[in-house]
Amino acid sequence: MNDVLPASAIPDLLNRECFCITLDHDALCREVEREAGDREICASLARERPNLFSNAPVFLSEAVTRAMARIVRAIETVAEVPAYQDASLSWAPPIAARNFGPRGSFMGYDFHVGSGGPKLIEVNTNAGGAFLNALLAKAQRACCREVEAGLMRSHLDEFEPAVLRMFIDEWISQRGKGRPGRIAIVDDDPEGQYLYPEFLLARQFFLRHGIDAVIADSRALAYADGELRFGDRTIDLVYNRVVDFSLEKPEHAELRAAYLDGAVVVTPNPHVHALYADKRNLALLSDRALLQSWGVPADALQALTGVPRTVLVTSENAEYLWTTRKNWFFKPATGYGSKAVYRGAKVTKGVWAEIIQGGYVAQEFAAPSERIVRLDGMAEPRKMDVRLYVYHGRVLLTAARLYQGQATNFRTPGGGFAPVFVV
Repeated sequence: MNDVLPASAIPDLLNRECFCITLDHDALCREVEREAGDREICASLARERPNLFSNAPVFLSEAVTRAMARIVRAIETVAEVPAYQDASLSWAPPIAARNFGPRGSFMGYDFHVGSGGPKLIEVNTNAGGAFLNALLAKAQRACCREVEAGLMRSHLDEFEPAVLRMFIDEWISQRGKGRPGRIAIVDDDPEGQYLYPEFLLARQFFLRHGIDAVIADSRALAYADGELRFGDRTIDLVYNRVVDFSLEKPEHAELRAAYLDGAVVVTPNPHVHALYADKRNLALLSDRALLQSWGVPADALQALTGVPRTVLVTSENAEYLWTTRKNWFFKPATGYGSKAVYRGAKVTKGVWAEIIQGGYVAQEFAAPSERIVRLDGMAEPRKMDVRLYVYHGRVLLTAARLYQGQATNFRTPGGGFAPVFVV
């Protein structure tokens, strides 16, 4: 294959024509049960989450992965610029102004990869799936030369020590030294969350490394006498998975109070979300002239051409955006999980009336690439996006999600999380 094709064309060919199944389901099942400490979890996954994992891997070129990493580093560079910080915090809630030091565990940078290179679609501060994807990548078997080469270059043995270092660094960034004694993995109704199995993996990960850990419903936390508590246990660090990014809801009042008092380390926290994940920031990151006026270095400016043009939806530009709506994707500025997002080509006048009420951004449409999978002997196209799990600018893990429709939803046969092989 390499003798007749340029290297850049090989990943696209493999994504179209490689149908070999790399996932060793038995190996994945054993790993998940062992890592989660739950012998029933595989049966639960098969029954309740049949489309969590895809059988098909995704292939990317080394040039594409390097380009994505450059975009990540460029955003980290811009986030240190005082003018950018002022601008991003200007539309954030007051709680976001408090900076206790943490940089945000498991940042998620989501990309679409097209003929023009990778395009950053959004940044997430509590990106789910890292622990699950690490196990998924370990449960692959080589079915062709390209997969074998990708497995050899995966560096999965570096993932676990890097994650441990990440949480300890988050602690040190606020406390100065040592490590947390107890970590709480916090969400609303954690057992009801689709990615609850990952919480089990995270808890066992911490326990394995000598840090006590609990999975806690945010409503069960209590703050008194300078301590955040879950039952009779004091919490030192919160691995925050709630999607109330500014902790404004009444059920998060105890966590909010402890956070504002500095009584607990929270990662990721409202400050990190305001700097990175508010989608209005994409309007800053895609404005080359503005970034240049702030003194952003030339190499970062060049990398940020991978951020599609984004604008805030206002009454002044509403008519133009409606007229050109087929070129845009509309997203709520503080949304998450693809909720209330709309492809411009499918926006009705009723939906448009809601969008122009405010709180939306318009992002130039960047089409996702495709991975062809085989279902019941038939070739079926699946859309594909790529997620980089990042800490402090360093890529911890790369994974893909295969799906149908407007956004990822883990309901597509043949879809779900997929490992990424660099060829």
